[in-house]
Amino acid sequence: MPSTQTYRRLYVWEMPVRLYHWLNALAITVLGVTGYLIGRPFTVGYAQEASFQYWFGTVRFLHFMAGYVFLFNMLVRTYWGFVGNRFASWDKFIPLDRQAWRDIVEVLRIDILQTRGTGPIHIGHNRLAGLIYFVTFFIFMFQGLTGFALYAPMSHSVFGNLAAWVIPLMGSEAVVRQWHHTMLWFYVLFTLVHVYLVFYHDYVEGRGTTSSMVGGWKFEREDRLDD
Repeated sequence: MPSTQTYRRLYVWEMPVRLYHWLNALAITVLGVTGYLIGRPFTVGYAQEASFQYWFGTVRFLHFMAGYVFLFNMLVRTYWGFVGNRFASWDKFIPLDRQAWRDIVEVLRIDILQTRGTGPIHIGHNRLAGLIYFVTFFIFMFQGLTGFALYAPMSHSVFGNLAAWVIPLMGSEAVVRQWHHTMLWFYVLFTLVHVYLVFYHDYVEGRGTTSSMVGGWKFEREDRLDD
C-alpha cells in the first residue's frame, strides 16, 4: 500500500514581497529592452514631420521611469527584510553557519547533477537562492548608482546628483556607461537561470513554488519542514 503523507498549507510570501517580485520583473524587463536600444540604437523612418519622430526620447524616458520604479521598489524590499515575516528576513539570505553551506552544496547537486535531495526542504528561499539574491542585491546597487550617475549631467534630480561622484571615481562617463551597459547581460543570464530553476524545483518538489509568488501559499510535507 502506498504511504500517505501529511501536507501543511503555509502562507510564505507576504503581499509586499510578491508585489516587489513582479514590479522588479517588470522594471528589469523595461530597463533591459530600453537599455539595449540606448546602447545600440537603430534608425526608425517615418513619412512624417521630424517633430513627430521622437521615438528615442520616449525610449530614454521609459528607461528613466523604470529606473525610479526599480530604485523605490528595492528600498521598500530592503525595509521589508527587517520588518517582514521570517521568510522575508535578511538572515535567510546570508549563510552564517556550516549547515547553510552544506545546504548550498546539496542544492547545487540537485540543480546541476539532478540528484535526489536528502535534507529538509526549505520553506522560503533555499540557501543557494538566498546567497545568489544577496549577491544580486549588490549588483542591483551598482546598476542603480551607475545609472543615476549617467542621469545626473542631464537632470536636476536629487537621486542623480547623489550619484554624481561615481563618474569621477570610475574615471570617465564612457567607462561608467560601458560597465552599466555590460551588466545588462547579467540580468539576461540571471532571468534565464531563475525562470528555469523555479519551474524545475516546482516539478521536482511539487509544492507550488511557481504559484506561491502569486497567492503566497505553499504546500509542505510535515516530515520535511526545515522550521
